[in-house]
Amino acid sequence: MKSVYFDCFSGISGDMILGALVDAGLPLADLEAELDKLGVDGYTLSAEKAVKNGIGGTSVKVMTEEQSAHRHMKDIVEIIEASSLSQAVKTLGINVFKTLAEAEAKIHNTTPDKIHFHEVGALDAIVDVMGAVVGLELLGVTSVHASPVHVGSGFVECAHGKIPVPAPATLEILRGVPTYSTGIAAELTTPTGSAILTTLADQFGPMPSMTIDSIGYGAGSRDLEIPNLLRLIIGSESGNGYIVDQVELVEANIDDMNPEHYDYVIDRLLAQGALDVTLTPLMMKKHRPATRLSVMAQPSDVQKLIKTLFAETTTMGIRHQIIQRQKLPREVRTVATPHGEVRVKVAWLDGQVHIVAPEYDDCRKLAEDHGVSLKEIYRMAQLAAYQTLGITQDEK
Repeated sequence: MKSVYFDCFSGISGDMILGALVDAGLPLADLEAELDKLGVDGYTLSAEKAVKNGIGGTSVKVMTEEQSAHRHMKDIVEIIEASSLSQAVKTLGINVFKTLAEAEAKIHNTTPDKIHFHEVGALDAIVDVMGAVVGLELLGVTSVHASPVHVGSGFVECAHGKIPVPAPATLEILRGVPTYSTGIAAELTTPTGSAILTTLADQFGPMPSMTIDSIGYGAGSRDLEIPNLLRLIIGSESGNGYIVDQVELVEANIDDMNPEHYDYVIDRLLAQGALDVTLTPLMMKKHRPATRLSVMAQPSDVQKLIKTLFAETTTMGIRHQIIQRQKLPREVRTVATPHGEVRVKVAWLDGQVHIVAPEYDDCRKLAEDHGVSLKEIYRMAQLAAYQTLGITQDEK
């Protein structure tokens, strides 16, 4: 499995991402050929070598004929949907702009569909976003990780005048992401860069265990007291093809709570983003029977989950630690049965389909609605999934 680690020691922007991709080995001609599928004219890409504080990198610039362009979200979606890019690239690109639209809407007290994009709606920003998504696809990257993000400080000029750094939209997009500033008076992280990063990255934190294949440095336009570069590290994660990531495990041992309350607490935790919640019986001091409440979560969600645990349980202390996990590669497919659609989880082991698991809630609803046994709905969904995967009865 090929993974990429964005090392944002000097922030991140759209053009820095493109520069890092090209510096890591992506031919500019291949990037241009794929971006031609956008079906828009009026721009050119250029790449040149650059040196920042003694470290060499690549500067990629998107030059356009547009002087100014103000587009709404629907305009950008139409451009992307009308392109001949892959559906996966289209979806990710649109999600990046949705992230931008939601942040801008919150800042300007309006709704995403009414947002009038200024800088991020210009053609060069569209090329930056789609180029980043396309570039990772061309390099065969399947997993994206990132470091904490250096944001900078000071003020910057924009279409609305002078605003603080990080820009309000950037700060909104980076909610839940580890960030820092060393006082450098410059905009190190842009709204476009932060939207691309948060949409694509699976995890923020230390670099995962990986065998490094290539390294790229994308150069920014400024000369700063630190190297104005985005470092891109591409390699193969250890784990024999498993998906490797990091999560936090949050736990509390509770011996004095009404057990009826656990159902409510678990629902609250799952609604707030917990990946999994489990209860384990144990014996505590004074031979008291107790329960260990364990919550697995993304690091960005931990503090709100801890707040819920303190508010909704009787615990007075909580432990949490970062743990590494390995997962089988998987996807969720929606299949059609004679009684309706069912979501099915499909997982692979050693390149072969290993698990085909219909979603229980979907199967239960169809069983109740149509008076068919749950077991039969489950069988139909599993059979439909095997057919979409091109697997015959003999191969199961």
